[in-house]
Amino acid sequence: MVDARVLVVLALLQIMCFFFHEVSAAACHASGFIHGNGQNCNGADSADSCCITGKRYPQFRCSPPVSAKTPAILTVNRFENGEDVTRITSCDMRFHHDKEKVVILSSGWMKLDGTNRCNKKIRISAKGRSVLAKVVDECDSVHGCDEEHDFQPPCRNNVLNASPGVWKALKLNESIGELKVTWSDV
Repeated sequence: MVDARVLVVLALLQIMCFFFHEVSAAACHASGFIHGNGQNCNGADSADSCCITGKRYPQFRCSPPVSAKTPAILTVNRFENGEDVTRITSCDMRFHHDKEKVVILSSGWMKLDGTNRCNKKIRISAKGRSVLAKVVDECDSVHGCDEEHDFQPPCRNNVLNASPGVWKALKLNESIGELKVTWSDV
């Protein structure tokens, strides 16, 4: 028969292991830095979206863990040909109308956590409302400040770049620029 004290110690060890696993999983720190090179910056989004020569920008190979209510920063992104982006989305190789409910995820959420979310739906929630949106591209959190990325810095590790259609469905005003929201897989 096992001593009750041994069972208590084993239970405490299990709780401690679970706690430390959760703390380490929630931690997502910069994995390195890129030095800014602002030459030839497109600056289509805004002047402050260009890398500044000499400034250091964090790179992230992770994003916060995905849960039923994953915290994120919602930003506005245009997907129509000739709008803010002039390239097709990587998941379905096409442009999208601004009325469509589509989103771009930070690298860690897009594929680095072992799940490829291309063309999958996610639920975005804000201010008591929610909407389903299709994942159509990755916001690169690792690379940037080079010609391939229009001399723009890497994305933050917790960004949902959403179409105006997503903002409208959530009854949000795009002019605020960004908003704290939550999201989950569907």
